Amino acid sequence: MSFLSSVCLPLQPVKVVSAGGSDNAALVILTVVLVACVVGILIAIVTVYCLKKRSNEKAKVTELKQSEGENGNEASADYQPFFPTHLQDLCRQRMATKSDKPEPLTRVSSVAASEGAQPSPSSRSSTSSWSEEPVQSNMDISTGHVVLSYMEDHLNNKDRMSKEWEALCSYEADPCTQDAGKAPENANKNRVKNAIPYDHTRVKLTEETSANKSDYINSSAIMDIDPRAPAYIATQAPLANTLADFWQMIWEQGSVVIVNLTHMSETDINRCRYWPDEGSALYHFYEVHLVSEHVWCEDYLVRSFYLKNLETQETRTVTQFHFLTWPETGCPPSPKSLLEFRRKVNKSFRGRACPIVVHCSDGVGRTGTYCLLDLVLTRMLKGVKELDIAATLEHIRDQRPGMVQTQAQFEFALTAVVEEVNAILKALPQ
Repeated sequence: MSFLSSVCLPLQPVKVVSAGGSDNAALVILTVVLVACVVGILIAIVTVYCLKKRSNEKAKVTELKQSEGENGNEASADYQPFFPTHLQDLCRQRMATKSDKPEPLTRVSSVAASEGAQPSPSSRSSTSSWSEEPVQSNMDISTGHVVLSYMEDHLNNKDRMSKEWEALCSYEADPCTQDAGKAPENANKNRVKNAIPYDHTRVKLTEETSANKSDYINSSAIMDIDPRAPAYIATQAPLANTLADFWQMIWEQGSVVIVNLTHMSETDINRCRYWPDEGSALYHFYEVHLVSEHVWCEDYLVRSFYLKNLETQETRTVTQFHFLTWPETGCPPSPKSLLEFRRKVNKSFRGRACPIVVHCSDGVGRTGTYCLLDLVLTRMLKGVKELDIAATLEHIRDQRPGMVQTQAQFEFALTAVVEEVNAILKALPQ
């Protein structure tokens, strides 16, 4: 027994050590198996997600092809006029792949194909893609009917309308100094003598970087409520000697939307043209590229510009909405066409804090009518229940003289408000 004990005793610690090593090895193997399972599950999830995403993309492509097949070569969706990221990428591609012989292009056509870039679906010109912009409907029915009743009574009372217009014509703004615009050195920068900006609301250029070494441009900041944030810049169409000033103003004011109300005939004779027919043009150190020109309907078209500051190498996309059928001293063919135009402008402009640049030839008649209409409708859609359009016009005239030139233009603005309220009421759930 003593011999056996002497033999077995040394073996006992060896057995214990062997058992401990086995447990550790099993733990390591179990950990590896669990990690492998988790990794395998993650890989499976990612694989399933990728396959599902690819399947959805194929389905969308198939659906798009079927849609194109049904509609011919025309795009099935309305063109969205404001795609800053897309246009910037497009223009960078154009600038990087300039060729010496751009393809000849018609006046109303895709110009994205010029200078070597491939045209995209959003840069095609089309007269059939135009459709009515949906009417905003955040007005309650009772307010709409009150406004409508007041406006229709106002329009039907011609004697009252005439007296109101006479009172507006005799209205004088205070302050009303125009020293800068009437200075001899700035006389050749004004189209007409009776459309000179007030000193307290005129837009000032950075004199040091101005092509004319002057801070003067015939433009007025038009505020609604906040004096620090103008809603519009009312201006004349630039002259030959103020083209660079115009683009400098666009750049310095951060504007991305231009509303052009000049008649097509005014543009055809180059009286009010400040953009290149195709390709690009340089105005001082502001390079303007015409990216696209789209006809929406017979009343207006939309142009996209790529604006580059050659001093800072910064770039910006600017969209111009050009209403074509508003004669110089008259009114548009119908309120509906201008209201549709306004909705397109506001859809593009939605959510931006910079002012909309609005101009006709002199920046007072058609420009004032458009600003008055847009301001009244914007206030109305914000919930203002008492509208005094005459007082609103006085408010605008406090900031630029001569806004809304004729009684016919004033009546047109009222008629357009009635038309829009009617459209809003029809769109409301009854």
